[in-house]
Amino acid sequence: MLNVPSQSFPTPSSQQRVTSGGRSKVPLKQGRSLMDWIRVTKSGKDLTGLKGRLSEVTEEELKKHNKKDDCWICIRGFVYNVSPYMEYHPGGEDELMRAAGSDGTDLFDQVHRWVNYESMLKECLVGRMAVKPIVPKDHRIDYCEEKRVLNGMLPEIQVTDKLATENPSSPSYDWFQTDSLVTIVIYTKQKAISLDSVIVDHQDGSFRAETIVKDCSYLIHLGLSHEVQEDFSVRVVENVGKVEIVLKKRENTSWKCLGHPLEKHNSFIPKKDAGLYFRKCKLISKEDITHDTKLFCLMLPPSTHLQVPIGLHVYLKLTITGTEIVKPYTPVSDSLLSKFKEPILPNNKCIYFLIKIYPAGLFTPEFDHLQIGDLVSVSSPEGNFKISKLQELEDLFLLAAGTGFTPMVKILNYALTNIPSLRKVKLMFFNKTEDDIIWRSQLEKLALKDERFDAEFVLSAPNSEWNGKQGHISPALLSDFFKRSVEKSKVLLCICGPTPFTEQGIMLLQDLNFSTDEIHSFTA
Repeated sequence: MLNVPSQSFPTPSSQQRVTSGGRSKVPLKQGRSLMDWIRVTKSGKDLTGLKGRLSEVTEEELKKHNKKDDCWICIRGFVYNVSPYMEYHPGGEDELMRAAGSDGTDLFDQVHRWVNYESMLKECLVGRMAVKPIVPKDHRIDYCEEKRVLNGMLPEIQVTDKLATENPSSPSYDWFQTDSLVTIVIYTKQKAISLDSVIVDHQDGSFRAETIVKDCSYLIHLGLSHEVQEDFSVRVVENVGKVEIVLKKRENTSWKCLGHPLEKHNSFIPKKDAGLYFRKCKLISKEDITHDTKLFCLMLPPSTHLQVPIGLHVYLKLTITGTEIVKPYTPVSDSLLSKFKEPILPNNKCIYFLIKIYPAGLFTPEFDHLQIGDLVSVSSPEGNFKISKLQELEDLFLLAAGTGFTPMVKILNYALTNIPSLRKVKLMFFNKTEDDIIWRSQLEKLALKDERFDAEFVLSAPNSEWNGKQGHISPALLSDFFKRSVEKSKVLLCICGPTPFTEQGIMLLQDLNFSTDEIHSFTA
């Protein structure tokens, strides 16, 4: 019996996110939207051509199905007949054909690993690959049968051979207890571990602590042997790379063991292979920012520790017409001028999002219709921005269009507050009309408050009363505004907006003699 894959991975229909120089969406025929595809999957049609049978697929059999009208693709060991989906694919038929009759997992991960293909293509599932990948031996042990008097290190960690070679010092953990507390200690064996490197969730009887070590994920995943209270504390000793998680016992009894291992417990794998983990967050406020953009505040569960690092994003997940839809969003600060606004809750318990509502969209209208108190699934952080890029920075240039401004918010706040070497921060913000400018008054107040900060608003469709810059991104606009404070200053340029805007902006900045190392693009 084949196991149909779960729907825990991120999902379809968020707009395609691409890296600079990457793929773009292609125009789809009328009646070929994501909503139309969802209707097809629920129509009862036989989309695999196998009349509902699931089978194991050999590599030789997979290779035979390499044409548009007979196209099978393998993703993470499962084979799908994607021919019925060809006309609905936002990246176009040619993009799918690149993986026709082969394993398309790497290609999929390069382009949009956040997409919940499992949910979107579940009616196209042909079966499982007959040849299973080799995995490390599973170190099975009944942790509650350990006879040691002291709580020593747990068994050998699970790592791939490649990872073991590249990272000989894998993390480990131990635990100890008092009458009322249990402390789990993670030894990362790396310095510069911070609080936002640690994500802890305790829900549905499962304790999960993920620590990000460079580009890898170390996971402790246990069913605890006894009940604990909802609240806990997380402490990091940065200079030695040690993490301490303190749990409060519900009953003052002695634990004979910490718990039993769950999926991927004590594993150390590349972050890109870790998948996404979601927790339910409560919507506690929403506020109009512009005519079509709102600030949403989500509260983390009391049994969760999660701080989204600067420059990273998360995925929000809703179930719409029976299908899980996931969209990526970058959290923002609650305000650019925090002292003018009292936070609703401590910052480490809230996540804020500036979201533009598209009336004809699939996701944002549903999100906007949520009531205060409704729950939203929020993933762990994703992204490749490194805060080290901001260290010893002298000039920070921000280039944004529309909601491409959102990744800039925390970067802007952090740089002005924490980088003593910073001389200048410049934001060039492109919008259609004045009404579209997000947090315009706050940006103007910030410019008055901090002489290092300067904001330039550029409109593509201004009214007759507009006296500022207008037009689209161009060499003249950029060269006039983005000038180093001193010759050869250490500079970082961050750019985010629609794909054509970002791609053109990168080329123009390179033409202005900014190097690729000095440019970081976010996807929108």
